[in-house]
Amino acid sequence: MSATISAPAASPAPASPAPAGSVSAAMPAAGIADPRRYFEEVGRERSAVAEAPPVCLYLEVTNRCNLLCETCPRTFEELEPPADMDWALFTRIVDQVPDIARVVLHGVGEPMLVAELPRMIRYLKDRGTYVLFNTNGTLLRPSGFQALIDTGLDELRVSLDAADRASYLRVRGRDFFDRIVRDVGKFVAFQARTGATTPRVSLWLTGMKETVEQLPAFVRLAAEMGVREIHLQRLVFDEAGYGLARAGSSLFESTQAEEQAAIAAARQEGAALGVTLDASGATEPGLSLRRRTAEQPSAGLVSADQTPVDQTPMDQPPMDQPWATCRRPWSLMYFTAHGRALPCCIAPFSARGYGNYTLGDATQQSLRGIWNSDAYRGFRTALLSDAPPAPCRNCGLRWSL
Repeated sequence: MSATISAPAASPAPASPAPAGSVSAAMPAAGIADPRRYFEEVGRERSAVAEAPPVCLYLEVTNRCNLLCETCPRTFEELEPPADMDWALFTRIVDQVPDIARVVLHGVGEPMLVAELPRMIRYLKDRGTYVLFNTNGTLLRPSGFQALIDTGLDELRVSLDAADRASYLRVRGRDFFDRIVRDVGKFVAFQARTGATTPRVSLWLTGMKETVEQLPAFVRLAAEMGVREIHLQRLVFDEAGYGLARAGSSLFESTQAEEQAAIAAARQEGAALGVTLDASGATEPGLSLRRRTAEQPSAGLVSADQTPVDQTPMDQPPMDQPWATCRRPWSLMYFTAHGRALPCCIAPFSARGYGNYTLGDATQQSLRGIWNSDAYRGFRTALLSDAPPAPCRNCGLRWSL
């Protein structure tokens, strides 16, 4: 199959162990100092070819979900046929990068629906990989607390998106708010009782006009639950928009005084209660809402997958090219539950039609072959130009936070 792969009519057959010689030798090790800041491994000088292997994998262990979030494209259309990533495909991918530093086990779906998830985490932790995933928290049960801790998971990110039941129902589509607050709080208390230091638990809220005023209450709720870390997550949407993921809900470039006041009040609450508030990586949450100016071209801007852009003077992009500092096509690989290689985790939210930006197929190609394929090189070349690929253009210009 050629490097440029069109969208399959149906899901690929489950991957079987590759015959001898069909998968290239494992990609070389890519050690990094801090897995939480993996993007810093890529320098300013970039080209169509990635000289180093990826340091991070995003594996969509499932595209199934038990919620109907108004900010998620899967609520409104089928992106791929429903599936979990099977064990054979999972190992086929990760065994080609045995020294991978960081693996994120989520995509468009709820990871805790996957029966093999604990096994996947342990498989990665046995080789020293930093492992995390985002969850909606609906399936976190006291009976499974110790088992989750025993996997060695490094981070557990809980997407809550509201500070009260009614707002949660509006954004997330189903009435699980009280259960999540109760069980996440119980999990943190269980960690404290048993002396477990991992996984590191954080709460996430998508920044929208509909919920930003709840930030101070969200901080107080986190403190009551025992969670000490909060992240404001970017709202990203495509040209047409869907549900609440539309320009009308976006905060970027149109933040009102009341919204700025809510952010300032939340930071004060956090300081008093010992809860950190982070705008997807920015030191000052409010900075990521301000329009860049010639005098402050990139202050506070962070990427859509929760990583801050390089803000050094030599690396400041033009004001109309916010995608210019993106490092993801040189630092990570993202695979859907079917093995489709996409540019990053945010692409499904910022552009429609996987066939328009598929970069390879892990069921048919080696990771080495995909990583510097014609498709990947073309994507990188476009990203470095003033006419980036659609997922990058929409991501960079429609950040909400």
